[in-house]
Amino acid sequence: MKKRVVLGVSGASGAALSLATARHLRALEVEVDLVVSASARRTLTEECGETAYDTLSAQASRVHDIADIGAAVASGSVPIAGMIVAPCSMRSLAAIAHGLDDNLLTRAAGVQLKERRRVVLIARESPLTLAHLRNMTAVTEMGGIILPPVPAFYLNPPSVAAAVDQIAARAVDLLSLANPVSQGWNPA
Repeated sequence: MKKRVVLGVSGASGAALSLATARHLRALEVEVDLVVSASARRTLTEECGETAYDTLSAQASRVHDIADIGAAVASGSVPIAGMIVAPCSMRSLAAIAHGLDDNLLTRAAGVQLKERRRVVLIARESPLTLAHLRNMTAVTEMGGIILPPVPAFYLNPPSVAAAVDQIAARAVDLLSLANPVSQGWNPA
């Protein structure tokens, strides 16, 4: 049976992270359950072009409506290897941190946390308020992983696309699905 991962996409800036994350997951032959917020669809179009949502959806094994809280990924009885929210808005972070489960994205994240599965949130905002930091702490205390989209400058990425790809690869690596796909530090 193939491993299955939920890829949530919320409306924060950094929509290219969702496309890169989906590509890395598919390269590992992982089944991708995609959940995209309405704000994320708009951000995908504005930041990545008119066909970005279609490109992202084509990478998914299943696309779920964010309002469908009865979808399979909303149940702990469904074997999921983990979840990545790329990018994760501060609104989605707050909902996950406080267990609001008010849509499929936040419900799926809450289910993964209660089942003690890996949840990686590529939390996108700057600067951070105390509320953001407390929400990040709450998710971390529940077992989630906060991965700010900070480029690995030591790798001297030749482009923004290369930096985005490395961040997405790092998020996928944190699920421990296979050997690492991100480029690691290799001092000369």
